[in-house]
Amino acid sequence: MALFDINVNGQTHQVDVDSDTPILWVLRDNLKLLGTKFGCGIAHCGVCTIHLDGDAVRSCSYPISAVENKKIVTIEGLSENGDHPVQKAWIEHDVPQCGYCQAGQIMTASSLLAQNSNPTDDEIRRAMNGNLCRCATYTRINRAIKTASKEM
Repeated sequence: MALFDINVNGQTHQVDVDSDTPILWVLRDNLKLLGTKFGCGIAHCGVCTIHLDGDAVRSCSYPISAVENKKIVTIEGLSENGDHPVQKAWIEHDVPQCGYCQAGQIMTASSLLAQNSNPTDDEIRRAMNGNLCRCATYTRINRAIKTASKEM
């Protein structure tokens, strides 16, 4: 066990965990931020996506030892009132069905739009590739991203 200082959603936290503990479990178990979900555990499904210094990363395979001095943003920190353009577009296009993958989808989409405010359909497909939705709402996800891009 070791002490790590991490910046999550603009606040510094000190956690005492093994250096190889995935950031997903630090967020969920230590910080009680439950919006970031566990899916596959091998960084293939995208359910656990967070922002690390603005980039979308899979938190299930990212060890705590690799995040010190970096800024982590979870779905809870994306906006204070659920009013981020991507979140509003998700509601407008009625994207969620079961909702399990949505935090990861939203975090990936918001990272894409922060880096490219007017992506093409192909750029959206490439960025979102690997974010699995068992309900198959991919068409609505793509439409929501296009709508959010107009608000960014």
